[in-house]
Amino acid sequence: MKPSLLQRLQTIADSLPRAQQQVIAVLLQNPESALSMSVDALAAQARVSTPTIMRTARQLGFEGVREFKLALAQDLARATPVHRSVNLQDSTGDIVQKILGGAAASITGLQQQLQTGTLEKAAQLLARAQRIDCYSVGATSAFMASDLQGRLFRLGRNAHAFHDAHLQLISAATLGPGGVAVAISHVGRMPFVLEAIGFAKSQGAPVIAITQPDTPLAQLADVVIGVSVPPDAVMRVGTEAYIAHLLVIELLMVLVLKALGPKAARQLSQFRSVLQAHGQDIDQHPAVDWAWSSIEKDSDS
Repeated sequence: MKPSLLQRLQTIADSLPRAQQQVIAVLLQNPESALSMSVDALAAQARVSTPTIMRTARQLGFEGVREFKLALAQDLARATPVHRSVNLQDSTGDIVQKILGGAAASITGLQQQLQTGTLEKAAQLLARAQRIDCYSVGATSAFMASDLQGRLFRLGRNAHAFHDAHLQLISAATLGPGGVAVAISHVGRMPFVLEAIGFAKSQGAPVIAITQPDTPLAQLADVVIGVSVPPDAVMRVGTEAYIAHLLVIELLMVLVLKALGPKAARQLSQFRSVLQAHGQDIDQHPAVDWAWSSIEKDSDS
């Protein structure tokens, strides 16, 4: 594979005159910043004359500084990652292996991070709560909060999901000791969520947080389910964090179901039967008369 321009700069730097070495050092230290500099600014940064910048570009095989900057910009674009471990020049096979391999490694790491005692404590709080309000900010966390609310609702829990800062404060003001606040934020430092959580605590509601350890949210919560994954190069909350949060929610729901006992398990079966009877959650819709209850059908006959 042909070496990149940055690799060429590193290779030839020692063979160049001292002044040109100073130019190369500035370029390698922060190539993105160097791209936006004028020739005069670059010369001042490298402590060389303007003609030295021109000579360095020609030494590298370019007609001038403009052509050199264009090549450097293209080089940086090729090197810019689209994922924590993926670059644009990777093949489809490489991308599949890197993304799925990274996700599998993160799941293994999550298994080692999670503490069974913490999960059980959170599940017990959710099983006993008179009301559960789930708070989030941002698209990914909002989906997680809605997913958690939907799962709790199917277990017969009085659960709600709030993504709006105004509604979160109203929720926190009315939650009280009988309720539980659940905050989902991988970043763990969103001001609106922190404000709502602080207010819920002041009303006596215990707080469960699904977030990274040592974040401001983790410091506020009574029960912290810590989720640590490698940072994504593009997304603030990357795919691996997304999957990890979903798995934590799945674990919590199974543990809540276990805490609630056989009655909750029977409710789940009942929900499934009702949905199937009305044409939901099935592969094929039955005949048109599924829309009427048995009482209505009997009265029509």
